[in-house]
Amino acid sequence: VQLQASGGGVVQAGDSLRLTCTASGRSFSAYVLGWFRQAPGKERELVATITSAGLTDYADSVKGRFTISRDSAWNTVYLQMNNLRPEDTAVYYCRALKYGLEYWGQGTQVTVSS
Repeated sequence: VQLQASGGGVVQAGDSLRLTCTASGRSFSAYVLGWFRQAPGKERELVATITSAGLTDYADSVKGRFTISRDSAWNTVYLQMNNLRPEDTAVYYCRALKYGLEYWGQGTQVTVSS
């Protein structure tokens, strides 16, 4: 079982990025998929989650700027990030969760310059 995150990069404030996380090894259609991030010196925090039914939840700091979506047929979850800010700089991780069983991706770096 593996989660592969990609799409990170170095952008300027106000730019957009789209992160992709693809799962392999099993079907994750029934899992809650999510994105977390960890900035240097800070704890990992929730960014957004999406259930198998498509219900979404966001951290207050990204509401209105980030959109999470999933394609269960392709075992993929996306994070569209618009109007990026320097404080969004972090390593972004994807996670799959079901009944306490969780899988994590390796992380992708997002750096936003002012």
